[in-house]
Amino acid sequence: MDTAGGGAEARGQTSWLGLEEEASPFSGKKATKAATDIKRWSSVVNAAVVTLILTVPPLILLLSGGLSTPTVWIRSTVASVGSQMRASESKKDVLLGGLLVPGFDEQTCASRYQAVYYRKNMTRQPSPYLIKRLRQQEALQRRCGPGTEPYTSASERLRSGQTDVDNVDGCNYLVLISYRGLGNRMLAMTSAFLYAMLTGRVLLVDRGYGNTLADLFCEPFPGTTWALPPDFPVKNFKQLDEDAPESYGNVAVNRSGSLMGLRFVYVHLDHSASPANLLFYCDDHREFLHRAQWVIMRADQYIAPGLFFNPAYQEELDRMFPRKDSVFYILSRYLLHPTNDIWGMVTRFYHSYLSKADETLGIQIRVFDSDKPAQQILDQILACTSQERLLPGVVTTGGGGGDPPPRLPTAGARSMAVLMTGLSSWYHDNVREMYWRSASIDGEVVSVHQPSHEEHQLWFATKHDMKALAEIYLLSLTDKIVTSGWSTFGYAGHGLGGLTPYVMFRPVLNGTAPNPPCTRAMSMEPCSFGVPHFECTRKEFNRDVLQGKLLPHVRTCEDAFWGLKLAD
Repeated sequence: MDTAGGGAEARGQTSWLGLEEEASPFSGKKATKAATDIKRWSSVVNAAVVTLILTVPPLILLLSGGLSTPTVWIRSTVASVGSQMRASESKKDVLLGGLLVPGFDEQTCASRYQAVYYRKNMTRQPSPYLIKRLRQQEALQRRCGPGTEPYTSASERLRSGQTDVDNVDGCNYLVLISYRGLGNRMLAMTSAFLYAMLTGRVLLVDRGYGNTLADLFCEPFPGTTWALPPDFPVKNFKQLDEDAPESYGNVAVNRSGSLMGLRFVYVHLDHSASPANLLFYCDDHREFLHRAQWVIMRADQYIAPGLFFNPAYQEELDRMFPRKDSVFYILSRYLLHPTNDIWGMVTRFYHSYLSKADETLGIQIRVFDSDKPAQQILDQILACTSQERLLPGVVTTGGGGGDPPPRLPTAGARSMAVLMTGLSSWYHDNVREMYWRSASIDGEVVSVHQPSHEEHQLWFATKHDMKALAEIYLLSLTDKIVTSGWSTFGYAGHGLGGLTPYVMFRPVLNGTAPNPPCTRAMSMEPCSFGVPHFECTRKEFNRDVLQGKLLPHVRTCEDAFWGLKLAD
């Protein structure tokens, strides 16, 4: 289930460094002026072109080392961006319909306000009620977060072992332990944030081994931090497991909800959590969890579908998300903004290899059974993209024997850029060679690119995770996407982009590709592997959960029959 995306440069592969970068009007502090110039002169095209030619050379030198020309800059700016800028003149568009707030310094986190220019319009708009709740959560994070008097007092009580606490200062806390691969952590952070909003808790995220959080994501909340301070009184998270005295399962079952002598409650929501710990999803805050000022959660997956089973949250969730297939998409666009180093990787690669194509296709590959390349996986990729008409076929003959000659591409031929991500470069190399050696049947020009490959998954390795996050964001910028079943990396990529994926089924170990090779997903939501299969009123197994009869918008995942996902 754990996944990671990219890594070391390989011979013949695209490198993160030294990319042929065209100057972008959205790649730095100077870009704001360029974008403003375009808006100011967009009504008079000829005047705009003259003005840009006269004023842009210093900007070109700054952005691309003097390698670009005014003609290139004008083409990429006016043709690709001008119409978007005219359609996005209001601040509301940059702020995604009120999802984001102004006031952040764009230089410290360029992706927060620039990502809108690299994506299509939002496929789901945030509801007015969700926007209201986000502003309330931001105020709570500022009032109770690290560095405030309430946080200092709460930390001291936790350190001293004081347990007779009941909503002191109105500040309660949810600490999320960073766990497993990057895709897992992104899903966990987003759904833990949803739980924090539902329960009025401040979200604090463990910085992770090697303190990787700050290298990956910008601060999401204005005027405060979501990073768990290094002096947090609970030091060794590794000792917390399902058998810990503080675990929710033990408190709910063995202690009958008694918190006496416990400084905090530990919630274990690993994908293989025990039934006792899954009772967490039915805790309606009329039992005992609301009395714990500190809740520490370990999750390696997307827990949001499980929250919809709790009657205590259903009305609030309905008001936040009238469209149930938009939870991860909207919350991740609010919460997860890559740092400038990662955003630079994304934008350089995008402008060099994807931006000029008429259509882009993302193919995310995750092989769980072996790190060695497998022919059956390649066969599955080609069968899926052929079955769903995602890639054009290639000419298999040279036109002899009476066969018509292949259609050669013309100057105005349609182009497709294929972005492939995975731990191995073997799949990319084979697909690229197929379109290099043979023409496409319809004359379409197909280019195939893979930013990086690590060969092996690494956890909490900063450079590895930075490249993986860049690849997740690049996948989210494509027009269509094919993902591997069970892959949290793929879930994050298509969910962040609001893309309904074509999901490849996990192959069986018999040397053959699955038939059918893939299917179109029912929604763009990630799959949750470890949510309860019981209704909270009776807290017993209910087969109707898997069949979608209990909650019509919670259904069985396409790629995991035991998993559940949100859908409309």
